[in-house]
Formats: sequence, structure tokens, C-alpha cells
Amino acid sequence: MIVAHNLLLDKNTGLGRNLERRTIKDVIADKIAALIASGLLAVGDELPGERELSAALSVSRQTLRSAIQTLAARGVLEVSHGSRTRVAKADLTGMAVGITSRLNVDLYDVHAVHAARLLVEQQIVGDAAERISDEALDILRRSLKAQIDCLNDPVRFLICDREFHVTIYRECGNPLLADIVTDLYTYMLEHRRRAVAQPGAIDGSFSDHQAILQALEKRDREAAMAAFAAHEERIYVSTKNLLAKVRDKRG
Repeated sequence: MIVAHNLLLDKNTGLGRNLERRTIKDVIADKIAALIASGLLAVGDELPGERELSAALSVSRQTLRSAIQTLAARGVLEVSHGSRTRVAKADLTGMAVGITSRLNVDLYDVHAVHAARLLVEQQIVGDAAERISDEALDILRRSLKAQIDCLNDPVRFLICDREFHVTIYRECGNPLLADIVTDLYTYMLEHRRRAVAQPGAIDGSFSDHQAILQALEKRDREAAMAAFAAHEERIYVSTKNLLAKVRDKRG
């Protein structure tokens, strides 16, 4: 896990914040907090098991435990012996959960967010394909292995999915763009949780990830951009269809 730790803590890998003064425990605590802020994990939800979550986040179990204890001390998580850790509250004041929180991406419609994400993401992915490190590729390969184990678990898959995307974003060389597209990625994630639960949705995304990794391994800019565009289109269509169903039910 040392490689993953170095990528997370290196201020030049695109995180855009002063991580040189922070520990990996703090970074992982912020990652879990971001899952809560995005709506992927809601108050009362159980976190995945320790083994599964540490694999999804590419960290050791010991580091994960420390991060969970940090959040438990803040009252964000509730840790009970003999049962899984639960989300206790969604008040994340003072934690690094994104740079566009004041903007609130969810206030925009799905078409606007799709267009913005596609525009920014294409540049980021193309640049990442040309400069991606061997260490980042190793993380992506491990992510795919973790994804195989959660093809029937929407929450765990989306946690892996976020790590897969963010790892690529960080490799673009522009930390501001990486942070912006990460926030765009979180658009209505609570609805995406339901969308990926539809038959075939996770399998489709997993296949997309395989194609993306193959292009990145070849350092093929055009192929990586095309694979990401196809993946983003799948996300757009599934999210749009789900939101339409929600509106129809509301009448």
C-alpha cells in the first residue's frame, strides 16, 4: 500500500490541497466524509466491511481503522463492537469534501452537468493518458480486482468507482481541474446509487472501466478519451432516466 500512500500524499499528484502536512489517515477520513457529503452514504447506512472498504480505498486495514476512529471522534460515524460501523450524522463542517460545495452542483440539471463534465473530463483524461504513472496504473488494476468482488453491491461498487475515477483525474497534472471534475462526478450520487442497482448497470460500468484501463496502459490519448466518453454517456443516460422516473412518481 506504500505506493498508494505516496500518490495520496504527494502534493504534485493533483489533489490540490496541502496534503504534505497531512497523514494518510486524514486523507482517508476525508474520502469517507466525501462519500457521506455526496449522498452515497446516508445517515443510518452501514459502511462496507473492513476488508472490502480497505480494498476499495487501496489502503491497509490499520489505516482505515484510524480514519474511522477520526470520524467517530467527530460524531460522524458510530462504531459498535459486534456490528458494522454506521453513519451517525451528515454534518461535515471543517472537513475537505470538495471545492464547489458553495456552488452545489446538484442545483443544476442533468444536461448541464453532463455537458460540463464531458468538456472538462475529456481534457483531463487525455492529459492523464499521456502522463499516467506506473504507480497509478497499479492502483487502477487493483481497483478492477476489487470491483469484481462487488458486482452485486451498488454501494461498494460506487466507492470503487469513485476511487477509479479520482485516481485518473489526479494524473492529469492540473490539480484545480482534477478537483472540479471530482465534484462534478458526485452529481446526484444518491440517485446513481439507485441507477447502478438496475440489471446490467454495474456490469456495463465495469466493462467501461476495463476499456479505459486498457487505453491508459497503452498511453493512448484518443482511445482513453473515447472510452471515457462512452462511459460518461452511459452514466448520463442512466441518471437521466432515473430522474425522469422520480419526476413521474411525484406527478
